[in-house]
Amino acid sequence: MASTVPAPAPRAPLPSTSGSNKTFNDKGKPMEVRLSNLVAAKAISDAVRTSLGPRGMDKMIQTSKGEVIVTNDGATILRSIQALHPASKMLVDLSAAQDVEAGDGTTTVVILAGSLLGAAEKMLEKGIHPTIIAESFLKASEKAVEFLTEISTPIDLNDRATLIRAASTSLNSKIVSQYSSILAPIAVSAVTRLVTPLSSNVDLRDVRIVKKVGGTIEDTELIDGVVLNQNVVVTAGGPTRIEKAKIGLIQFQLSAPKPDMDNTVVINDYRQMDKVIKEGRTYLLNICKKIKKTGCNVLLIQKSILRDAVDDTASTILVVKDVERDEIDFLTKSLGCKPVADIESFSEDKLGYADLVDETSNDGTKVVKITGVKHKGRTVSILAMSSNQLVLDECERSIHDALCVVRCLVKKRALIGGGGAPEIHVSRMLSLYAQGLTGMEAYCFQAYADALEVIPTTLAENAGLNPIAIVTELRNRHALGERNAGINVRKGQISNILEEDVVQPLLVSTSAVELATETVTLLLKIDDYVQAR
Repeated sequence: MASTVPAPAPRAPLPSTSGSNKTFNDKGKPMEVRLSNLVAAKAISDAVRTSLGPRGMDKMIQTSKGEVIVTNDGATILRSIQALHPASKMLVDLSAAQDVEAGDGTTTVVILAGSLLGAAEKMLEKGIHPTIIAESFLKASEKAVEFLTEISTPIDLNDRATLIRAASTSLNSKIVSQYSSILAPIAVSAVTRLVTPLSSNVDLRDVRIVKKVGGTIEDTELIDGVVLNQNVVVTAGGPTRIEKAKIGLIQFQLSAPKPDMDNTVVINDYRQMDKVIKEGRTYLLNICKKIKKTGCNVLLIQKSILRDAVDDTASTILVVKDVERDEIDFLTKSLGCKPVADIESFSEDKLGYADLVDETSNDGTKVVKITGVKHKGRTVSILAMSSNQLVLDECERSIHDALCVVRCLVKKRALIGGGGAPEIHVSRMLSLYAQGLTGMEAYCFQAYADALEVIPTTLAENAGLNPIAIVTELRNRHALGERNAGINVRKGQISNILEEDVVQPLLVSTSAVELATETVTLLLKIDDYVQAR
């Protein structure tokens, strides 16, 4: 009996590969390079993710010199990481760029970039071309900035209470958060003293933080004048307090002149030795007489001072030596004096004037304060104090972040809520906007919107809350029209974040979104490595 062979089934027609909806099938090396970049960059993002928010964890860093740093500041952590992969280094640079632009949100920007990279990876797996993803992400970031600006609240720089609220929010996520009520007003006062009615930025190099170990953080204060790192030279029993001070700043050493070439002088007779010593003393004495002749009674010396010169000058003049080279510009601007590089050009018109120069002792720590400065420049000095070096360093970083937050409000005078509220709002608005789009762009916009939810999710995770329940409730509240609903990590619930005084500058959020998106699009467009010789 002959067996019948079934006829083969008709083959389904192959999908057309022409047109704009052609599936992107990137085989081989370019896909491997992209995935390698994405994995390396996300690893950096995951490293700092646990340190976001008031309940975030701290990192202990041991430097190559053996020093220990304890911090949860994203920029400091990433600066210390030895990133070997080029894509990892790009995220470290991203954090540094956010630090320069806004000064705060350095952890947020890296976490956001990591989340966007995760979204981009899923899009690539679906076969969407990386250029389409990159362009869609850039368009989505522009819309996100628009939505953020819509919900922002304009502020007046004369409203001191609002500025303190913003600075306190920045300090609440730091190790020194319990001292935010002391440090926030200091940061606000420091920046507002530098602001002019027409200024659109503040140079934080005009704010000098002097660190002294001793006392507690509560002893940190804003000085109306100048604080010096160095102590007064008292070996000759000189004064430590001068009223109606005339301050000179010299950049040469008080010692006998030295020849340019190395040479050796052989002295066989003790009388010649006495003559050499006497000549050296006479030379020093002439320098000291010229300094005293100008009426100078406070002398700041960039270099060291010989013991003989101390005996001649420090008996009647208050002398501070070893002033650092990078302090010279700040001191000349603050005190109104001019640095002198040669004794011949030292004259009375080069001096600065102050009511009082005094070396005070606080808990065993000596501090030189110059107050009542005439012709004072727009500069501010902050004396930061703490019981040990680790906390003192973190206190300085925290004050710097608070100063940056107030500076942001000078650059862009608007505030938005914190606690994940703006991210959820923007995510929801982008999702609604994506529904009106067609093609691949709609998928990319939706992926971008979902990626923004990483901030509230991480805040909830770090606070020990259930992230799924919290973020779902947060979405629901925003859908009901509560635009300012955010995560209150202290109470572990959703509340109106503006009523809780959790606010941040608009510039911090907008620059984080823009910089993170730019970095992600840059990484997406890389398809090969070329090793340079």
